[in-house]
Amino acid sequence: MIKKLRKKLILASMVSLLVVLLIIEGSIGILNYQKIVADADQVLNILKENSGQFPDIPPHGKPEQKKEVKDVYEKEHLMSPELPYESRYFSVLLNEDGKALSADTGQIVSVDDSEAMEYAETVWGKRQDKGFMGDYRYCVYTSDSEVRIIFLDCRRNLETFSNFVLTALGVSISGLAAVFALLFFLSARIVKPFSENYEKQKRFITDAGHELKTPLTIIDADTEVLEMDFGESEWLSDIQNQTKRLADLTNNLIVLSRMEEEQTRELMVDFPLSDVVEETLGTFQALAKTQHKNLTGNIAPMISMRGDEKAIRRLATILLDNAVKYSGKNGEIVVTLEKQKRRVRLSVFNTTDFISKEHTQHLFDRFYRTDSSRNSQTGGYGLGLSIAAATVEAHKGKIAAVTKDEKSLLISISFPVA
Repeated sequence: MIKKLRKKLILASMVSLLVVLLIIEGSIGILNYQKIVADADQVLNILKENSGQFPDIPPHGKPEQKKEVKDVYEKEHLMSPELPYESRYFSVLLNEDGKALSADTGQIVSVDDSEAMEYAETVWGKRQDKGFMGDYRYCVYTSDSEVRIIFLDCRRNLETFSNFVLTALGVSISGLAAVFALLFFLSARIVKPFSENYEKQKRFITDAGHELKTPLTIIDADTEVLEMDFGESEWLSDIQNQTKRLADLTNNLIVLSRMEEEQTRELMVDFPLSDVVEETLGTFQALAKTQHKNLTGNIAPMISMRGDEKAIRRLATILLDNAVKYSGKNGEIVVTLEKQKRRVRLSVFNTTDFISKEHTQHLFDRFYRTDSSRNSQTGGYGLGLSIAAATVEAHKGKIAAVTKDEKSLLISISFPVA
């Protein structure tokens, strides 16, 4: 349990950190990309308004001429006076049928006229006014029955964006690895108080159980002596019954505590699971028949597994006992054992008067019993299925309880095949 708690703590922390990083870096990345697109579109709009060229600006060299250039850009609300000298672009003129007529590649070196025309005809086929063609952002507009497509080279901005994404990804992975390493070491200290309390609780249950065994045995023996001296009586019989109930409860608590200590590895051996389930099924046939219940089995032969045979036999007994107890008169009980690929599946199905889907989520909790069972005479303490769950966990298996119609219960268990 403590190991599971530690794993859940690490997993929850790592998932939370991953989500936060994805939100932060994703938001930054999206905003940066949108800024690249917006700036490119603004430049394209300037080129569009001037037939594929930047506005005519007087040549500058002297201070007063530079001021004149700056004033022109401020008056026209343009981006920067340096923009015409920083931008690489080309444009292509097409007719109404999308046939390239001419190209202007004077402001770019990496593309010649023929390549520019190919780009333009490809874009024409997309039927989109704006978009990306490789590293080029383009816009399409019509003027005087002719179509002009302007391409702006965004390679530098896109490379910068790609470098940012890769850097952010690398830093995030390194950060996650560092946080995982810290959590791996610090989580042991975080769960240490819980671990100590849990160990004390298990030790107390085991010790108290052993201490209770002696007085319970003495009470039972003294009751038998009194019965021999004074004969049978209602009171002595009641003492014996309650003593037996306390002894069973104590034994169940000790078994559950030992199962959770994970001391079953030394008892792991290969044994015939099919025979164990078949024998357990046979011991319940007479009981089910006397209670007018139909108990059947569908057990595949020659299935073996590695585990604690005694614990698995107790597991099968708990499941069948639970099914017989809580199935109604003329109820159906079906035990199935089969092999599915690399797992062995054991399931017990039984009809019942009523069981809600909410109850199935708590069936494996300690001392949990449904309301209907509390008012019945079936007995039990709500520890049987807890012991079953602990047994399955000790064997690296999975256990689940489901009800489809709230009139039946299916408990299924799967074990890995070594």
